[in-house]
Amino acid sequence: MKAAVIGAGFAGCEAAWQLNKAGIAVDLYEMKPQHFSPAHKSEKFAELVCSNSFKAQRLNSAAGLLKTEMLEFGSVCVNAALKTAVPAGGALAVDRELFSDLVTEQIRGCENINVINKEVSSLPEADAVIICAGPLASEKLSETIKGLCGDALSFFDAAAPIVAADSIDMQYAFTQSRYDRGGEDDYINCPMNKEQYEAFYEAIINAEGAPVHEFDKRKDVYEGCMPIEVLASRGKDTMRYGPLKPVGLTDPRTGHRPWANLQLRKENSQGTMYNLVGFQTNLKFSEQKRVFSMFPALHDAEFLRYGVMHRNSFINSPTLLNSDFSMRDNPLIFFGGQITGVEGYMESASSGILAGLNCARRLLGMASVTLPETTMMGALSRYISDETVKNFQPMGANYGVLPPLEDKIRDKSERYMKLSLRAMNDLKSFMKEMQL
Repeated sequence: MKAAVIGAGFAGCEAAWQLNKAGIAVDLYEMKPQHFSPAHKSEKFAELVCSNSFKAQRLNSAAGLLKTEMLEFGSVCVNAALKTAVPAGGALAVDRELFSDLVTEQIRGCENINVINKEVSSLPEADAVIICAGPLASEKLSETIKGLCGDALSFFDAAAPIVAADSIDMQYAFTQSRYDRGGEDDYINCPMNKEQYEAFYEAIINAEGAPVHEFDKRKDVYEGCMPIEVLASRGKDTMRYGPLKPVGLTDPRTGHRPWANLQLRKENSQGTMYNLVGFQTNLKFSEQKRVFSMFPALHDAEFLRYGVMHRNSFINSPTLLNSDFSMRDNPLIFFGGQITGVEGYMESASSGILAGLNCARRLLGMASVTLPETTMMGALSRYISDETVKNFQPMGANYGVLPPLEDKIRDKSERYMKLSLRAMNDLKSFMKEMQL
């Protein structure tokens, strides 16, 4: 019995680690050092391309909760991060060279893992395959993935920001579909008067953009979804004829059409997250918070995900994958990592844990598992497989993907701690019940 794992990034290493623990032979394919993507320079596994930070470490943070859950599964990446940590306040940051060295050493030291350094152009011979292609999959591998997924493979991540539903100030917003077509609460509308809009326009055309990597500088990324700041630069009223058009809407506070209007659309079936429609952007995260909070309804908005525009291969997972990360039409082919639509180092690693765990269970004749929806890992696995998600875009760990608490807690820190404690309690109970 043998499994093949394609890619020795965060997800691939975690998947191989889980298979090894289950006693299953693994061929781990890594194209480095024969071939490098435009972003990778090191021959080592789990290479950090951008930041050396894995975000917050405290339990009452989404990133901290995710890493705490991963430790319950013996995460090779989280354990390596803890051993190679450098001072970073409340964040878990690492010496990137020592981190990759340690992960590489541990994976190569596993008796059941056979590392094969070659570029994959077709699925390897194995009883099961886990594809852990990163955001910069090679052309040959991308063609193979296209053969499996058809048109459901994207090459650019052009995502608008997402805010928490309970942070929208409904005193300054109203629900209505344009021309009353559709459900009454399909959209939350955030109106602006002329003075507010003109101040917003001045702010956005002068806002600072995020640095762009050389491999992201592709003109065709903007053909279908122009950044809102680029649209704004073409004239004061261009946004009012685009994403901020007010036609077909009536503000109940004034009885008139707004001067400009931003629509928010549900991002998930629970209605805990809302997407800023048409607000794809390449502004710095701090600038997005500052400028987009100028909408009166978003003056105290909690941004669960900021907008991004960069090179990122990912599949339309809700149409293709089960919540155990296997393909719906071929349960012995799994995906893991950023290609599934999770975003972030540790999010990628966590998907690799679940893909590897479930692949092992399937090969051993056991039922695959989906973690409780109250856990961060379980919620993310449900998000990427939720067929009700429209206009699917990658998602990182955030409390908006978790079901809300029964009791309303206004204090954010207290609320997050209760959500995290609930998650860990439910995870430990589940693992005990399933003998994981």
